[in-house]
Amino acid sequence: MTPAVPPPFLVLAADDPERLAVFYGALLQTPPLAGASARHWRLLGPGEGRLEIYAPSRQRPRPRGEGRLALCFSRPAGEAPPLQVLRDWHTAMLALGAIPVEPPRQEPFGAEAWLADPEGNRLLLLVSAA
Repeated sequence: MTPAVPPPFLVLAADDPERLAVFYGALLQTPPLAGASARHWRLLGPGEGRLEIYAPSRQRPRPRGEGRLALCFSRPAGEAPPLQVLRDWHTAMLALGAIPVEPPRQEPFGAEAWLADPEGNRLLLLVSAA
């Protein structure tokens, strides 16, 4: 019998993995956990999801580059207008060091805003309409 394949997870290379772990911990509302070394952090998400943040080896650095892949984080609007929920969330992330890329905007499916995390990785905040 073939062993089960473990669930996939996301990995982010970082110059300052602890700072980035604190940022994503606030975004995900979960505490960052120490990883396999002082330069490695882990965040557990819902279900079996997780985010690993590490500093690459100085002998094999991971170059920065803008790609077309981005992390997306979403939450429901509940009874509040999606754009207001998004603006509040956006403001909180900017206070933690996020970099604005595009301002919050209303869309037919809810509201969205593009940001970069404190190390320049693109991310999308999405608030779905009720």
